[in-house]
Amino acid sequence: MTSTTDAARLRRAVAFRDLHTGPRPFVVPNPWDAGTARILASFGFAALATTGAGLAHSLGRPDGTNQLSRAEILDNATAIVEATGLPVTADLESGFGERPEDVAETIRLAAAAGLVGGSVEDSTGRDGDPVRPLGEAVERVAAAVEAAKGLDFPFTVTARAENFFQGLPDLDDTIRRLQAYEAAGADVLYAPGLPDAESIRAVCSAVDRPVNVLMTGALKLSVADLGELGVRRVSTGSALSRAALGALVRAAREITGTGTFDFGLDALPYAEANALLAPAAPAPSADRESDPAP
Repeated sequence: MTSTTDAARLRRAVAFRDLHTGPRPFVVPNPWDAGTARILASFGFAALATTGAGLAHSLGRPDGTNQLSRAEILDNATAIVEATGLPVTADLESGFGERPEDVAETIRLAAAAGLVGGSVEDSTGRDGDPVRPLGEAVERVAAAVEAAKGLDFPFTVTARAENFFQGLPDLDDTIRRLQAYEAAGADVLYAPGLPDAESIRAVCSAVDRPVNVLMTGALKLSVADLGELGVRRVSTGSALSRAALGALVRAAREITGTGTFDFGLDALPYAEANALLAPAAPAPSADRESDPAP
């Protein structure tokens, strides 16, 4: 008999998979802890994604490969899943290990943590050769896909081509990589750092699987604009966490610079913050609804 937890996870997994085939793109924002997950969920987002950079910064570390352990990533993801009950996909970096078997184990552990999706990137963390050879990267994506197929629910595997993010703005190679990851079975394709609408359109036109685009302030495109380009999913990466850090830094500069506290005028009111983070009232059970009034 399927447990309540397994049934809930299956519902989340199916809902997340189906979002990619909806009539318009959906936005999956990136909280970095349970509190920000709760706040974002209150705005009606249908799913959430973790952010490795946001988590690293909250722990007092710079972002980068090997700055976070697999356990830290998954513990953070579990907290975000438990905070809202929404489908959550995770930034699983490059899969935490040099062997395809390591990537497969990461997918299985991600599923056990309550996640219904995860991204695997082709970066190496090495300054001299920041992106893996294509054949090696494909093997790792294939291992992630095979591990996902072995689960008892549809785990959405996103394959990331990191060229632009790693300072290698080669659109042709990026498309070649995404096409190879599609052939390896990836459910969603993602090339963070695409610089403009033309490159986004070229990527979306070159593949048949849903494409995720990373949106920050630099790309002046709306959700509707991205839909016209062929995008199916939109994430914010570390932009939300860095926006919060920006507010903190501006406040600190004001205090140390002018000795004033005007930043408080833009702060979320105390009562509103408490209301956003207050636990939701439990829904009445069917039995309770059917009980006669006393």
